[in-house]
Amino acid sequence: MVNVSEHELVPDHTLLEEDEIEEVLDEYNVKRTDLPKIKRTDPATPDEAETGDVVRIERDSRTTDVAVVYRLVVE
Repeated sequence: MVNVSEHELVPDHTLLEEDEIEEVLDEYNVKRTDLPKIKRTDPATPDEAETGDVVRIERDSRTTDVAVVYRLVVE
């Protein structure tokens, strides 16, 4: 079986620690539930991700070199 998360076109997905989550929420002045969602069963979501976790996704970007986005893991 192919591991989709290791494919070259899938951006890096990293679970954030609780203190990192608080920094992100403070920086953007949002609540955790305001973040865009990603399903726990999404093949690119880290295996250890649980509902309520936040994932940092780092995509290649032509304008900013790397674009960082955050997603809330949902069931």
